[in-house]
Amino acid sequence: MKAAVLRAPDDIVLQDVATPSAGPGELILKVRAATVCGTDIRILRGRKTKGVRFPSVLGHEFAGEVVEVGAGVSQFSCGDPVSVNPVIPCRKCAYCKTGRENVCQNRQAIGYEFDGAYAEYLRVPALALESGNAVRIPQGMPFEAAALAEPLACCINGLRNVGVELGDVVVILGAGPIGLMHAALARRAGARLVIVSEPNQMRREAALERGVDIACDPTKEDLAGVIRGVTDGLGADVAILAIGVPALANEALKLVRKGGRVNLFAGFSAGDMATFDVNLVHYNEIVVTGASALRRQDYETALNLLAGGLIDANSLVTHRFGLADAVEALKEAESGRALKVAIRND
Repeated sequence: MKAAVLRAPDDIVLQDVATPSAGPGELILKVRAATVCGTDIRILRGRKTKGVRFPSVLGHEFAGEVVEVGAGVSQFSCGDPVSVNPVIPCRKCAYCKTGRENVCQNRQAIGYEFDGAYAEYLRVPALALESGNAVRIPQGMPFEAAALAEPLACCINGLRNVGVELGDVVVILGAGPIGLMHAALARRAGARLVIVSEPNQMRREAALERGVDIACDPTKEDLAGVIRGVTDGLGADVAILAIGVPALANEALKLVRKGGRVNLFAGFSAGDMATFDVNLVHYNEIVVTGASALRRQDYETALNLLAGGLIDANSLVTHRFGLADAVEALKEAESGRALKVAIRND
């Protein structure tokens, strides 16, 4: 089969590899849609290394059709449309036992320890089926929409951590696909005002088209001043950092009111450090949280939101490529010209 193989940092090529076959307890999917994550770009550029192998196949946001069923698998049949939560918890460690399986000590993931979806076919390991990570998607649901369940589920985890409430003013730094998902979820959670900060004009316009109230260009506007102007001088209730720029972490602290909440959602590169004004946190009683991966419940919630049209997946995918052009798809995703890039295998 054809697959986009990562051979080393900055070295990814489309090449022939062995087509996988299903062992006991496994599935083989024909990948029908895979979307490109910013984390894939960080892996490609050598800025993320944990769990990364060479050579390997990236791609952890995907959906496909079952084409082979391994011995002992009874819950799926050939032809079933399936999407898979790629983060597989051990279900045994201290974190799994206390409901934090997203930070499982022994978690494994498709696109990391197991080859991912930038390929014609993908092997779903028995561990994923045993954990209930594979989900039959509703008949007729577009594969592209199902592929977005993983990033949306991660945003749901971040939303829970930061605690968006009815009537909140929420500011999101970064209006890429993750920022737009956060904006949509914040609105669903009852935020009265959603503000994004984004230097890219196309993305600001996309945010406004998708229901964001205010889209600021931080290179030309005083974001903190804009927020104070719509909050009687107090500041936002919630700030979400949806772009992996460490210097913006301290800026986010300045945007929220006393008792405000800040979520450092975006992934950062290994070794990244940020300087915090600790007095902002101390005297203003600001709550700062992180967000790592997703839980299986988050994934199913995300899939249901997308299937029901409560989150508009179609408007998030702006660029589409065939598998033969997977390397170009990654470049386009990195360019900033797209929102979400999909690699299709129709």
